[in-house]
Amino acid sequence: MLDNLEDHEDRFRTVLLIDDDPVARVLTSSVLESSHMHVIDVASGAEALARFQEIRPSCVVLDAMMPGLDGFETCQRLRHMPSGRRVPILMLTGLEDEDSVTRAYEAGATDFFVKSQQWTLLAQRVRYLLRSSRIQGELERSRSRLAKAQQLARLGSWDWHLDKKKVYLSAEILRMLGLSRREEVMDQDMVFSFLIDEDKTRVDSALHRLIMTHEAQSLELRVKTRNGLVLIMQCEAEIEELREGRVSRITGTMQDITQRKEQEMQIRALANYDTLTNLPNRRCFNERFADSISQAERRGWKLALLFIDLDRFKQVNDTQGHSAGDALLVEVAKRLLQSVRQKHGDDVETAEDLVARFGGDEFAVLVNRVTDLAQPQTVARRILEHLREPFVVNGVENFISGSVGISVFPDDGRDVETLVRNADAAMYSIKALGRNDIRNYQPELSQESRRRWEIEKDLYKALERNELELFYQPQVDAQLARITHVEALMRWRRNGQLISPKDFIPLAQENGLIIPMGEWAINTACKQIRAWRDSGYGDIGIAVNIPSIHIQRGNLPGVVRQVVRQHEIPPELLELEITETMLMQDLAQTIDVLQELSEFGVKLAVDDFGTGYSSLAYLKRFPIDSLKIDGSFVRDLETGSENEAIVQAILALAKTLKLKVVAEGVETSDQAMLLDQIGCSFMQGFWFARPQPAEEIGRLLSRQRVEPVVPALPRFMPKGLLDNGQSVLIVPHASPQ
Repeated sequence: MLDNLEDHEDRFRTVLLIDDDPVARVLTSSVLESSHMHVIDVASGAEALARFQEIRPSCVVLDAMMPGLDGFETCQRLRHMPSGRRVPILMLTGLEDEDSVTRAYEAGATDFFVKSQQWTLLAQRVRYLLRSSRIQGELERSRSRLAKAQQLARLGSWDWHLDKKKVYLSAEILRMLGLSRREEVMDQDMVFSFLIDEDKTRVDSALHRLIMTHEAQSLELRVKTRNGLVLIMQCEAEIEELREGRVSRITGTMQDITQRKEQEMQIRALANYDTLTNLPNRRCFNERFADSISQAERRGWKLALLFIDLDRFKQVNDTQGHSAGDALLVEVAKRLLQSVRQKHGDDVETAEDLVARFGGDEFAVLVNRVTDLAQPQTVARRILEHLREPFVVNGVENFISGSVGISVFPDDGRDVETLVRNADAAMYSIKALGRNDIRNYQPELSQESRRRWEIEKDLYKALERNELELFYQPQVDAQLARITHVEALMRWRRNGQLISPKDFIPLAQENGLIIPMGEWAINTACKQIRAWRDSGYGDIGIAVNIPSIHIQRGNLPGVVRQVVRQHEIPPELLELEITETMLMQDLAQTIDVLQELSEFGVKLAVDDFGTGYSSLAYLKRFPIDSLKIDGSFVRDLETGSENEAIVQAILALAKTLKLKVVAEGVETSDQAMLLDQIGCSFMQGFWFARPQPAEEIGRLLSRQRVEPVVPALPRFMPKGLLDNGQSVLIVPHASPQ
């Protein structure tokens, strides 16, 4: 079967026959072709050289004795051609002397054949040469592939003759170490000089184990190259030869695994460290925290966990961009490290505090070996002091603070999860109480934290369950004693019980639900405007509060246009309230959004005015229609007070800008009378009415439609529109003439 296969392959092999004797060419060609070979014959060496590149034969049969360029010279020239170096050449000669045979080999012939009548032997000899050439070619290709594979794998071999104290290095090892081919045989001491000193003893130990046990050894070594680089090598060794029961020769391989080790280190770094701050991440922190707990249990130590959340960090991202926020986080990491104890030396008794970034603007500090419960408080205060110092990012000063919750092992928990959860609960309780402070965990905080989690979980389904409602608080023209507008205030009826906005609005802002909730509020308000108009109550405008995130991330103008057109209401009956602080965030985008809304016809009001930092120059740039004086200025309003001066200043500013002014938080008749006297007749507050469902406001509007109204503020104020839950209209007195 093998012969048949070779016959099949020989049909595709070309033999170049070079002979000046035409009879010999015919005889030789017929013999070779009868053995299924393709023969091309030429009559001279010169013709063979001219056509060799074109023919590219698998074998050359060459007559030694030819006129002009004889076979020996032709053979030499063929060997100097690029494609003639490896082709088998069979020299035909009628001479049998040794000198001719030697000359044939010196010229580069593969073999020789003495001309005779046994032509069948010639065919067998050519087939043998073809087979040998094929095997040699496959071997060379295999060696080439192996060398290429070893080069790609950066894998080389070595052979250590212990009795000669010589080491034979493969070409790949020489290449990796930056050595020349002349150095392929080295003294073993020279080979050892390439090892890092710390690894030489490890090699001695491995060699001893190999000799004593005859078991293959494997170890990682650091090797210095000729140009000073340090490579990490995976070394394998096994016994190759024994002489008289003694190991005389060891062979093995060395593979450069430096890149793999670097990648493993990068993967470990990505898995365990925060890429922005280079601090341990939550995963790494939890593992090291667990180790610290195990050690603390054995030694009777206490540990403390500080859970830190930055205050007002989102404002940096919103106003200056995420690159500025990232730069600030890097600086925060540095300050946290400055605030804690760092380990020096290898003394296991030395306390070391661990700082980690959990993600976003959340950080954690593990205070090790706590000897006094005041100790974590001291660290926390030091952290807050460092955070209060201004952060300068791109030339801009930023002021932030932090809220810190503390849990202690083993008092507040005996495992990582419990301690982190409890410190987190303590931190959130500080957030709720005003931020920028420290609080230790107390058991009652777990109930508070669970309640917060349950509220947040249910809030995601509040919209689809239709659990949100709008309550409305009237805005009154005190001169006319008339309701002209109402402000929409969101309420959540969870499991039949109303949830305070302060309990769910901050959560909605944190998780992004405030955008769909805001869109729902706009749609519901416009629908209510349509209903009151259809009921004949007139054009009662509704003001809706808009969070900053809706301007920065939402498609607010598009939503407003769609809803207003859907309910077919005049756009000026919808008023959007934004806070003074919001105006100053991303000025360019805010101005564009507000301008688009104003051009559509929607009214725009600045809520909580006086509590921010806007100026006349900035206000002139915004298409604002009205200002709402914050209730904090109305609460302690008295004649001659500082608050009266502030309110008068706001009224003067509004008059200059031709803006309407509404005073919020009016709760007494004295406040209402003084506001009217200084020129502020539009008011809102509990003195007139508390926030009520749409049905109650509808009843007020229905009565207002038929009750007489006098265009002047009475000399005394009644109890209000709402008394003990009942809706009561203002009963005005005639204005003095």
